[in-house]
Amino acid sequence: MASLTPFHLAVPVNNLAEARTFYSNTLNFREGRSDVHWVDYDFFGHQFVIHEDKSHAPNPDAFSIVDGHEVPVPHFGVVLEWKTFHEFAEQLKQKKIDFVIEPYIRFKGKPGEQATMFFKDPSGNALEFKSFKDMNQVFAK
Repeated sequence: MASLTPFHLAVPVNNLAEARTFYSNTLNFREGRSDVHWVDYDFFGHQFVIHEDKSHAPNPDAFSIVDGHEVPVPHFGVVLEWKTFHEFAEQLKQKKIDFVIEPYIRFKGKPGEQATMFFKDPSGNALEFKSFKDMNQVFAK
């Protein structure tokens, strides 16, 4: 794979204080710059920003079937190293995260086999974290 540069993603949250607690304390993301209406985070080396939008209302019933699971859409996340994924998943389990899809191996024994998990932040934004033992399988068919 080519060398990647960090992405930038900004998402709306209903309650900045509640979201800040979740991303800072539950997920343990390092906080960067902030203002009264937004907060920057180090999202595994990427720039992630939460912006307060009190009218934010994602559709809780929107999903797509993938590998027999109801995957929430839209969602966002990042591909982690195998060891990092499993350490992060264990930390989330210890914090009693309410998973939409608990950590498991998707497409087992097939091209693109991956570890994945889904959960939502307090504003209903769906997050997916995944990992491949073989990073050359990220786009495998």
